[in-house]
Amino acid sequence: MMIACHHPNFMPWPGLFFKGMQAEQLVLLDDVQFPLGGSWINRNRLKNDQGELWLTVPVWKRGRSFQRIDQVEICNAENWQKKHLFSLEHAYKHAPYWDEHGTLCRQIYHDTRRELLELNLVILDYLRIALGIPRPFVRNSTFAIETSGSQRLVDICKGLGARKYLTIASSHKYLDENLFQRHGIQIMYYKYEPPIYPQLWGDFIANLSVLDLILTCGPKSGRMIRQAGRLVKS
Repeated sequence: MMIACHHPNFMPWPGLFFKGMQAEQLVLLDDVQFPLGGSWINRNRLKNDQGELWLTVPVWKRGRSFQRIDQVEICNAENWQKKHLFSLEHAYKHAPYWDEHGTLCRQIYHDTRRELLELNLVILDYLRIALGIPRPFVRNSTFAIETSGSQRLVDICKGLGARKYLTIASSHKYLDENLFQRHGIQIMYYKYEPPIYPQLWGDFIANLSVLDLILTCGPKSGRMIRQAGRLVKS
């Protein structure tokens, strides 16, 4: 069995879903510390007539410097939902697959949620299904693993009975490869180049949220993501 891990990001880029397609199980690291600075966990980029369209979910940070991702609460004091939905409709109402997937956007911003993780899980599950990934992602917090660094990843593999761990090639400098080897776990590295596709609004911008790809390419999106990566030697 081969697994991969990733943070439960907000409307993430296609690379997360490439891992979900290649691995037999994608584990969401929801019980690690929420970054103190800017984070993909509560924001991401799409595209409009001005270029990059940043969508950020406001969260409570003051006095919560060391909170875990699964503890982060959304700041609903401002009407951020209305702003997000207006921006998405303005940018994508003429996209080929807006009619099919626009319902997701309206539903996301219709429901008021307290926890950021809850919001992200709903989005991730929808995008997973839209891209044809059959197995649901799982939360690492359900395994009660409290180690850190490479040891945490090894313990996740052991907990799931995995003998292979999939990760992007550039991460080899951070992993303790010897630790994985001692536990009989093979590290599988990959490289990923986001697919180039016909976007709205002018010149192509790489590494946008996968929602941009889905709204413009629809059912072709999953195949395009699969073809954009490959396994490599470290």
